[in-house]
Amino acid sequence: MRNRYLDLLRALAIVRVVVYHVTGWATLTLVFPAMSVMFALAGSLMAASLDRSGPSAVRRRLRRLLPSLWVLAAIFVPAMLLTGLPLTPKVLLWAFPVADPPANYWGALALSVIWYLRDYLWFVFASPVALWLFRRAPWPTLLAPYALLAAIEFGLLPAVPTVLREFGLYFGAWLLGFAHHDGLLRRTANRVLVPAALALGVAGVAWIVTHPGPRGYDLNDIPLGNALWSAAFILVAIGRAPASAAWVDRSAVAGRAVTVLNRRALTVYLWHMPFVVALTPLVDVVGWSHQDPVGLAIRVVLVFALVGAVTAAVGWVEDVAARRPPELFPGGARPVPAGDSPVPVSPAPAGYDRAVLPAPRAPEEHTLKLSAR
Repeated sequence: MRNRYLDLLRALAIVRVVVYHVTGWATLTLVFPAMSVMFALAGSLMAASLDRSGPSAVRRRLRRLLPSLWVLAAIFVPAMLLTGLPLTPKVLLWAFPVADPPANYWGALALSVIWYLRDYLWFVFASPVALWLFRRAPWPTLLAPYALLAAIEFGLLPAVPTVLREFGLYFGAWLLGFAHHDGLLRRTANRVLVPAALALGVAGVAWIVTHPGPRGYDLNDIPLGNALWSAAFILVAIGRAPASAAWVDRSAVAGRAVTVLNRRALTVYLWHMPFVVALTPLVDVVGWSHQDPVGLAIRVVLVFALVGAVTAAVGWVEDVAARRPPELFPGGARPVPAGDSPVPVSPAPAGYDRAVLPAPRAPEEHTLKLSAR
């Protein structure tokens, strides 16, 4: 069974990313370091997949990740080719973005979020070995990405490839997802976890304040501060995740929104930026300035409305990729066949998002067998 608290975190992260790209508010990156949270949750899910399926989990994860990208590329790549993008073999990177795929002048901004899929692919490829190392030497493995990033930031490793830099920046969050899945964070006593989070947070803030970027204190411009602050946030927000969060579904509307955002997270992420870019000159023309709260609110509403429309049109691709029955709006009640009755299940512990029901021992007894992550 899904942990609804983790679903809520993922939904909030997606909303935060969209709002940040519309408004440009640097404060949002500090209040909620969404990308690191998304990588941590993805790392936890990847560890679960590896435990269930072994190395074939890599193929399964790619199968779920790439089709939504292919839908986007089928529309935007021809448009870019018609507006100045040279047709070279590098265009094939839009099918499998292990490096930044080429783009023309407008596509480079509208499709700039592709970096997330590039990093995600590399982290998936590295996960079988990384999980093996993590379970044999958890703390050295956890510290390695942060040490790599520090070496880069202090000039000990100049001119490193972009992907290696991204491992330093975000793979630590991915490994914290491993720690969450394996229960390492949950087993860490508060007297250890809380001071560690405070120390990381203070170090991150100190670096951020003393090394502002071109947009001030926007974490996207301050890699080391980003990694340290995000680690502190993850230790608290995910390290102390509750085993269940039934309160998420107390409101039918809120619960359905969380479900939709989780089932359509990739679609929303990939498609929101083109609408942000397209709307910016249009809303300026009619006087909805990004300088005032009303103009920003209108922009946010329009972007979410357009993303909602495209999600309804192509979001079902995520269902097909996950081998689920396609749905227009996920989370609706499924009809129960005549003569059947729903079997109640207890919530899964923190760190597990799926449970498998074995054959009952007796007609009135049903137990959950949890796949190890």
